[in-house]
Amino acid sequence: MTSTPSIPPAGQQPDGAGRTTSWGVVPPPPMPPAHPPTTGKPSRRKAWLTHGATAFVALIFGAAIGGNGESGDTTASSARPAPAVTVTKTADAVAPEPAATVTQKVTVTPKPAKKPGQPTTIDGDGQYLVGEDIKDGTYKTAGPQDDAFGLGCYWARLKNATGEFGAIIANDNITGQARVTVHKGEYFETKGCKKWGKVG
Repeated sequence: MTSTPSIPPAGQQPDGAGRTTSWGVVPPPPMPPAHPPTTGKPSRRKAWLTHGATAFVALIFGAAIGGNGESGDTTASSARPAPAVTVTKTADAVAPEPAATVTQKVTVTPKPAKKPGQPTTIDGDGQYLVGEDIKDGTYKTAGPQDDAFGLGCYWARLKNATGEFGAIIANDNITGQARVTVHKGEYFETKGCKKWGKVG
């Protein structure tokens, strides 16, 4: 036979200890409050979690700071600003300006032309004044110009050009080469001789 639970009479309530009441029904245990009451001191577990989390964060932060100079983390290295680099450039030397061109008129007086020197060769018959017509010195000839008639080569040193016998200083008829030394102021006469040339 099934028994129907009886409704507790008014005024009877289950007690908070979960004990069986007089009507035989065991009420459920009381629910803990949604938020435990705050006391003046935190629990040990909460304190441990708080301190552990703080220490962990400090450890990570310290490792990140200390590892920047030693680790090969390119992300951290690239985040740092690049050091300033000073570049020294040598300026090109400025070429000096060219000196100004100064035009100056110069009057040049030509030197007088030297008078032609006295001849040092005698080519042909005649009388030659030494120091004017020919230069003084020693002359040489190869001999007669045409000795077909045996006349030979005649030469003479003369004091003057009078043609007198007394004007002759020295003379000769030659058939071969000959040398004659003449002095300034004398006359030199030659007939039938090849060219005379100064040799000394």
